[in-house]
Amino acid sequence: MAVEVERKFLVADMSWQKGATGLLYRQGYLCTDKKRTVRVRIAGEQGFLTVKGRTRGISRLEFEYSIPVADAVEMLERLCENSIIEKIRYRIPYKGHIWEVDVFLGANKGLVLAEIELEDEHEEFARPPWLGREVTGDVRFYNSFLSRTPYTSWPDEEKKALANK
Repeated sequence: MAVEVERKFLVADMSWQKGATGLLYRQGYLCTDKKRTVRVRIAGEQGFLTVKGRTRGISRLEFEYSIPVADAVEMLERLCENSIIEKIRYRIPYKGHIWEVDVFLGANKGLVLAEIELEDEHEEFARPPWLGREVTGDVRFYNSFLSRTPYTSWPDEEKKALANK
C-alpha cells in the first residue's frame, strides 16, 4: 500500500529560485470525489495516472502509474473535468529534504506553493527561510480544488488576507 505524507506551504519570497531549473507540468482530473481523486499528468515528456484517497491528517493513499504521453494528452483534452492545471515545478534541496515548489501558470497565475513529502507524520524537518505559512489541509490549495476554482478567480481580499497571515 502506498501512502503519501505531505505538508504544503505558501512561499513568502522567491529567494529559493536562484539557480533552480523547473519542469512544466500539465494535469487534470478525471474524478474529484471527496473520497478519491484520479489525476492525469504530463511532467516534461512523461505521462502519469494517479489515484489518491481521502486525506486523513497529512496522509492519504496514493497510487501512481506511468502511461504513454499520447494517452495522457488525449485524456487531458477529452476526459478531464474543469480546467487544466499548469505549473512549473522546481525541486529544491534543503537540509536533507527535497522541497517541490510549484509556480502556477494560466488561471492560477500568482500562486506559489511549496510541498514536502515525509516518511511519517511525525518526521522533523528544517523550514527554509523562504517558506510562508502552512496551508496543509486547506482544501483551497488542493490542485483538484484549483482546477474548479482557480486562484485568479479568488476575491482580492482573500488573497491579501493569506499574504498577511
